[in-house]
Amino acid sequence: MRFVLAASLLVAPAIVVAQQPGVARAAAITAGTYKVDPNHTQATWQVNHMGFSMLQGQFGASGGQITIDPAKPNATKVDVTFAVDQLSTTSAPFATHLKSKDFFDAGTYPTARFVSTAVQATGNTATITGNLTIKNVTKPVTLRATFVGAGPNPMNKKLNFGFRATGTIKRSEFGVGNYVPVVSDNVDLVINAAFAAE
Repeated sequence: MRFVLAASLLVAPAIVVAQQPGVARAAAITAGTYKVDPNHTQATWQVNHMGFSMLQGQFGASGGQITIDPAKPNATKVDVTFAVDQLSTTSAPFATHLKSKDFFDAGTYPTARFVSTAVQATGNTATITGNLTIKNVTKPVTLRATFVGAGPNPMNKKLNFGFRATGTIKRSEFGVGNYVPVVSDNVDLVINAAFAAE
């Protein structure tokens, strides 16, 4: 009896929907400016570690926004800041080392920032060029983005939408080149960016 009651209490607050509310239909987005959703946005990076294995880490977003109009996709503007000082890996000591002066010097440079300069959209994909700043070094980068979906969030009924983007940078160009080429200079990026109406 107690087990059944406990189970019912766990199930009661759940929101039941027939299907995922997000659909890959740009028209579901209302033109405007939307803040980044830091809880569901992250940049994952990957390097080749000494030719032995692939190594990954992650940054979360600490702020930013997108200005978008589905009728004018090439006019989209993106500006997102990532929390370098909150860098995470599967090893806490390794994450601490990456945040040290040997690499990101997160105490001095706690954030990284991407600001778009141009968007070329085709259907649900786009090439986004922009400026990436890490450790006060700004370089142009190109991202290949795919629209994931948009729709009302069943938790609060407000519009949510997101994109997935990939790209490659050279870490030495941003002052994070320690141990190149033993650890690869090329860094593969996967960015999952979510935006939400307030």
